[in-house]
Amino acid sequence: MNVPLRPPPLGSAANKIVTLLEQRTGQHLDAGRAWRIDSALQPMLRERGLTSLDELVARMTAGGRAEQGLADLVVDALLNQETSFFRDAGVLDLVVAAAADMAGASPRRLRIWSAACSTGQEPLSLAMLFSEAQERSGLPFPEIRATDISARALKRARAGRYTQFEIQRGLSIRRMMRWFEVREDQWEAKAELRYRLLFAQQNLMSDAMPGGRFDIVLCRNVLMYLSPAARSHVLDRIAGVLRPGGLLMLGAGETVIGHTEALVPSERYRGLYRLAAH
Repeated sequence: MNVPLRPPPLGSAANKIVTLLEQRTGQHLDAGRAWRIDSALQPMLRERGLTSLDELVARMTAGGRAEQGLADLVVDALLNQETSFFRDAGVLDLVVAAAADMAGASPRRLRIWSAACSTGQEPLSLAMLFSEAQERSGLPFPEIRATDISARALKRARAGRYTQFEIQRGLSIRRMMRWFEVREDQWEAKAELRYRLLFAQQNLMSDAMPGGRFDIVLCRNVLMYLSPAARSHVLDRIAGVLRPGGLLMLGAGETVIGHTEALVPSERYRGLYRLAAH
């Protein structure tokens, strides 16, 4: 009989880092994913001349503003920033279709929020889709806000600059040439695209939510990293800023079921969620 191997128990320093990550972000890093701690923090150890996680934690918890900044950098390094252009392209097309239906029923400008936007590929994909829909059919371009907890990721998102590898992930040659231009050794989103997006740093667990209400919120592939309590907390907060008739899009493997009573599956838009009727 083969007994599955269990990951080795975490050391004291790794446990403190796991606790810090969960306190700051709600993300739970279990023993099976603890390998990310070493791989993500090794560059930081080398940069500071440290030889172990124990030394890093000792410096991080020594107190003072510099140490507080180090804790911020540790959390930032552990965040999963995996993303690509037009990820699950079909569901982004569904967002545009839903927005077209909403725009036809209301004269006001629609508002869309890309939560946990990482380095910006999702909101830029939306901006391309809505720009093309505007050119094609006159669909009004919505307000698109994009937020992320990582200052480092947001800096890249605002700049809209990507490597050859990043630009080829999900982006057609036609869209590369239409919406990007080469800057030195990178591809930069054209100003007409970047300036249509509003970026801000935000912690979904604790920071104030963006002002006003939204017609569509995208919060994809975030809940899977959160503890059950954190999932419920984030979903309830998002429900609080959805406009009546508004929609929430989650990642393919995520659901609101069992985590909140404020949201239910949409009957009209498969895979999206709406506010529950009360």
